[in-house]
Amino acid sequence: MSEQGADGEGRRRRTWSADRKQRIIAESFAPGASVAEVARRYGLNANMLFTWRRRDRQVGAGNDGAPVNIVPVRVVEATPTAIVTAPGSMGRMEIVLIGGERIIVGADVDASSLARVAKALSRR
Repeated sequence: MSEQGADGEGRRRRTWSADRKQRIIAESFAPGASVAEVARRYGLNANMLFTWRRRDRQVGAGNDGAPVNIVPVRVVEATPTAIVTAPGSMGRMEIVLIGGERIIVGADVDASSLARVAKALSRR
């Protein structure tokens, strides 16, 4: 794929997958590797490879170079309310709605009244 530049000269613009970029970056960090030679091998400008390396370092800076552990996640439909009892609050309960609203009630609260309040808050 080529693209005409302002000077009329044909230029190629490539896109690199994240996986491919990571392999090129890793190769440039190999012992004895030259960034310029690695860049040339892939038809890349050395400055672009230096930019990728810098960005990769910035992204990885949060974990101090330690390997990242990826944990599988399963997404489930959210429930409208979550009931949590606060520690040390005998006879009381705290209800936290998805929007972050909290309702704290005593043990003697009428369940149907509480259900109406929770339903009204969840509609907001």
